[in-house]
Amino acid sequence: MRTHIVWDWNGTLFHDMDAVLGASNAAFATIGIAPLSLEQYREMYEIPIPVFYRRLLGRDPSQAEWEELDDVFHLRYAELSPACGLTTGVPELLSDWRAAGRSQSLLSMYEHERLVPVVTRFGLVGEFLRVDGRTGASGGRKAAHLARHLTALGAEVEPGRTVLIGDAVDDAQAALASGLHAVLYTGGSHTRAKLEVAGVPVVDSLAEAVELAAELTA
Repeated sequence: MRTHIVWDWNGTLFHDMDAVLGASNAAFATIGIAPLSLEQYREMYEIPIPVFYRRLLGRDPSQAEWEELDDVFHLRYAELSPACGLTTGVPELLSDWRAAGRSQSLLSMYEHERLVPVVTRFGLVGEFLRVDGRTGASGGRKAAHLARHLTALGAEVEPGRTVLIGDAVDDAQAALASGLHAVLYTGGSHTRAKLEVAGVPVVDSLAEAVELAAELTA
């Protein structure tokens, strides 16, 4: 069975932290939270998202506040994200991995109907066995989505020879819950210190992540 990578999108393959920060600060303004710097954001950020807002507010947002936060974030993100690009080296990493006879898929918590056109715009759809974005409500965890993604891939992948590469502790937790390996990348939503508590390898480049994926499943 060939080695398989399940890639995360936002903050991993797609270098969109400027858009995420701008959209987050626009959302924060609706409930009187002062803008955060990128480092402050990365130190505070948590999944599921309502926990993140609780840390900032000191209380749970009301349902009305949550809906406005979510709406404003996604509206502003849609405005800012087209200016963002792929993380350095991504096209070559994906192409080389596939050319070596290995496989890969994409699983994102970005809404599916919005994800697919972006991946298509970068010409990457053909690199993946499957591209899945989030269906259902936003703000949740990845584990259930990953389980469905793996079920859909079926016999194409073996959990013990599969590595999830992402930028959040939630990615590692989802991977371990499904019996996968995980490698976490420091270029996205979390600081290295926060990622290291997950107990999986943490790297500073996606090239390192790919090398580790091959080693972990050798």
